[in-house]
Amino acid sequence: MKLSVIICCYNEKATIREIIAKTEAVELGPNWDREIIVVDNFSTDGTREILEQIEGPEIRVVFHDRNMGKGMSIRTGIANMSGDYMIIQDADAEYDPAEHVAFCRKADETAAAAIFGSRVLAGDIRYKYTHAYLGVRILTTATNILFGGKLTDVATASKMVRADVVQSLNLTTKDFNLDFELPNKILLAGHKIIEIPISYNPRTYEEGKKITSLDGFKAILIMIRDRLGLSPVLKKGISASKRDSS
Repeated sequence: MKLSVIICCYNEKATIREIIAKTEAVELGPNWDREIIVVDNFSTDGTREILEQIEGPEIRVVFHDRNMGKGMSIRTGIANMSGDYMIIQDADAEYDPAEHVAFCRKADETAAAAIFGSRVLAGDIRYKYTHAYLGVRILTTATNILFGGKLTDVATASKMVRADVVQSLNLTTKDFNLDFELPNKILLAGHKIIEIPISYNPRTYEEGKKITSLDGFKAILIMIRDRLGLSPVLKKGISASKRDSS
């Protein structure tokens, strides 16, 4: 099995080198190989210059020629992946790459279509802002109602999806809303999403946090769009019968 780690970054010079190093240091297990796809979304703070100096047998760096949003960076990573599974790893220090081992272990056990990390299941719910906590609760409830999910943390950045599943979805969003379009369409395609507990170290806006309350409102609009079928779930030529019971 091979894991494609997609690291999306925009102006993360303070942490990008550390996150890549931590990702490389993780021993996934004897059954797993890995590639690390770093997508820079036209950083202007020196991140690109750091990435130009980073080399390694597992690492590939893709530079966007303009800022196209986090969602587009993830889609670029998906388009360039060669693994059996992909996992999204943020370039800041909020999520620990060491937990990739737990995701791979769960994939070995279940062959699940999708495995999400839940900050709720870990039992140590930590947020810097009340509106962020309430927003996640609202968006998670809305996802479960609209798409029949049983999630506890839809807004988690740590999302692992089987390659055949993620490459079949008609992902269209370019901004933070891909974090919500992805579970929408996984569930609409008939797949289940498994959750595992993860740790979380939230940062403040002063420290570089980028997502805002407006992004939460946009996420609701994406949910309504997808629930009404205004964006196709599967790409042309992909049969909707490719469902699983994982």
